[in-house]
Amino acid sequence: MTSAVLWAGRLGKKPEKEAFAFQSSIDIDKRMVLQDIAGSRAHAAMLGKQGIIPAETAGLLDAELERIAAAILDGSLIIDGDAEDIHSFIENVLTERLGGAGRMVHAGRSRNDQVAVDFRLYCKEAVRAIEGALNEALNALLDTAERHAGSIMPGYTHLQRAQPVTLGYHLTAWACALKRDAGRFADALRRLDECPLGAGALAGSGLPLDREATAAALAFPRPTLNAMDSVAARDFALELAAICAIAQTNLSRFCEDIVLWASEEFKFINLAEEWSTGSSIMPQKKNPDFAELIRGKSGRAAGNLVTLVTLVKGLPYAYNKDLQEDKEALFDSFDTVENCLRMFAGMVRSACFDTERMRAACMGGFLEATDCAEYLVRKGMPFRNAHETSAALVRECIDGGLSGIAALPLARLRAHSPLFDGDIFAALSPEACVAARQVTGGPAPAEVLRQIALLRGP
Repeated sequence: MTSAVLWAGRLGKKPEKEAFAFQSSIDIDKRMVLQDIAGSRAHAAMLGKQGIIPAETAGLLDAELERIAAAILDGSLIIDGDAEDIHSFIENVLTERLGGAGRMVHAGRSRNDQVAVDFRLYCKEAVRAIEGALNEALNALLDTAERHAGSIMPGYTHLQRAQPVTLGYHLTAWACALKRDAGRFADALRRLDECPLGAGALAGSGLPLDREATAAALAFPRPTLNAMDSVAARDFALELAAICAIAQTNLSRFCEDIVLWASEEFKFINLAEEWSTGSSIMPQKKNPDFAELIRGKSGRAAGNLVTLVTLVKGLPYAYNKDLQEDKEALFDSFDTVENCLRMFAGMVRSACFDTERMRAACMGGFLEATDCAEYLVRKGMPFRNAHETSAALVRECIDGGLSGIAALPLARLRAHSPLFDGDIFAALSPEACVAARQVTGGPAPAEVLRQIALLRGP
């Protein structure tokens, strides 16, 4: 098949082979082949209904485009790597098969709006795939959190043990972040869900196009409002790249916890062997490589965002060839986030947690100090005084070599405040500290289960 260029009429020569390959985008935009065919079918049908081309020709174009799509899917038609782009390839196949009828498909459109509609269609499908992977990861977290709603562990600030929480509470915190990621993708999808087809190069067409019809045929709620903006706009790509970077950064933070928990120093988590690797020199090693790779791939998503922002920032507002560079970075972000979400879900579902070790990590370190202060607050002491009293007890325990406030006898506690009574000792156990936090958003098991139920909803 010859690889004719769509703009050959104006120029007597085309770039030499190496230069032509440099400006070709076929290696990247061939991923949009089915979207390109869908756009061309909708456009051809509209041209026929509007009388711009004969209805019979529109029918021939539609049938042939359907055959081309089937041939690409079954492998009997191979995309020509020497074509300039996927749009040229499809139109050249049509022209070779249908002759003059194939040349009619491009009436009333430009490659500018053709690229824009293909890109938006592809983004819609990619976002839905990511939403599926997000849901898979979210459910993996919530299922595990539900089983461990009462499994005591330390909560950390500054990577220092802070207060008793539960494993279910910690995993639910991760799930909250993923739920926001899902919301961001849904919001972005609503904004990009407009059809640019018919915008032409930048000013629409003098032909009687029905843009509402092509938008409906391609399952867009509406056509884009302004033709110039239709072909110039890439803020939807920037937004999606930003959301991918945020989602990947969230995964990176979760995986940092997992890497720490898998260390000999923590030993909170035992990753399944199929989600670990060994060492080429140290026979004893079991490395959390999947978690580390997910953490590391956050750099790709962040870099892709910077690439797109830098690409767009200096462009005058209509189509520029620079925009050919928008897809590779965004497609890589799509692939990265979807793959990492699926890897993360499998890793979480197969992991085992050492709940006894987690609870033991709450003993010592005075994680109950805040609860001691709140005990005094409930007895009527101002919080600042209660804070000072609890801090003084911690200092006394450290000086005396004691590992917890409850190790002090009641007489010593009452020497700091007569508000202390015998019920203080039960109030300072890790389970009691967690159970007391039934406030909305807290780690009490019943409250965690409520949070999980909400996160499972729409």
